Amino acid sequence: MADMQAALEDTAENTAQVGTLYLCATPIGNLEDMTYRAVRVLGEVPLIAAEDTRHTRQLLTHFDIHTRLTSYHEHNKFAKGPELIDWLLSGQDLACVSDAGLPGISDPGTHLAQLAIAAGIRVTPLPGANAALSALICSGLDTRYFTFIGFLSRQKKERQAQLARAQAHTETLIFYEAPHHLKATLKELADVLGGERQAAACRELTKKFEEFQRGTLAELAAFYAAYEPRGEFVLIVEGASEAGQAVAETAPQDLRTVYEGFLARGLPKKEAMRETAKALGRSRRDVYQELLHD
Repeated sequence: MADMQAALEDTAENTAQVGTLYLCATPIGNLEDMTYRAVRVLGEVPLIAAEDTRHTRQLLTHFDIHTRLTSYHEHNKFAKGPELIDWLLSGQDLACVSDAGLPGISDPGTHLAQLAIAAGIRVTPLPGANAALSALICSGLDTRYFTFIGFLSRQKKERQAQLARAQAHTETLIFYEAPHHLKATLKELADVLGGERQAAACRELTKKFEEFQRGTLAELAAFYAAYEPRGEFVLIVEGASEAGQAVAETAPQDLRTVYEGFLARGLPKKEAMRETAKALGRSRRDVYQELLHD
């Protein structure tokens, strides 16, 4: 018992001798979403690791914070990460911020947290704004179960693999996308996941021109083909139905076979066509035309 108590005391003493890594959320658009706690901690820590120091300096200036900044981003994380861990192990606190939202979501904050945890350093969140969850709760789609995918790969083969994995997910899907890729991404989502899936395109969240477009993937693809996308987007997409998941995973990719499989499950013809389109990643119109002339 005495040995255990001594070990606990040693652990507590060692923890007290190292710094704390704060993962600090920053606004995704509206500066009023900055929390009182985040402002206080950013002013108290001796160093802030920022994805873009110029961007973060503007934020700090707005709140009259004069803490020193250092650059930590995707391209230097393997070299800079160990340096920041040494800083923390020396007993100094550190705050990590991304350009917007929660660090660790689609940025290198995750890598730093993993290094810190492996080194026995305390990691604690400073919660706040997050684009993915903000979009999800306003989408009108199921919020109970969801999968965050973020930005799809720009490499075609890897992107196709990502979408193939996502196709059978029954939970709501969350994607990030930049405006100059949005049209192509919506078309690909409609082609692979099925144009009949309900979705929401959420842009400029918390900003002056915040906007939500809701409809099927096919409808959203058509809308943005006609209107030029502006601003950063979060795409919320309905998951596959359980029946659609089962067929996508087990049935041959033959339209007639898939369609008849749904009929055999007791689905009405119209619903069977819709689920066939989802399972095969095709439009309902194409499915109808092929079955009509089969």
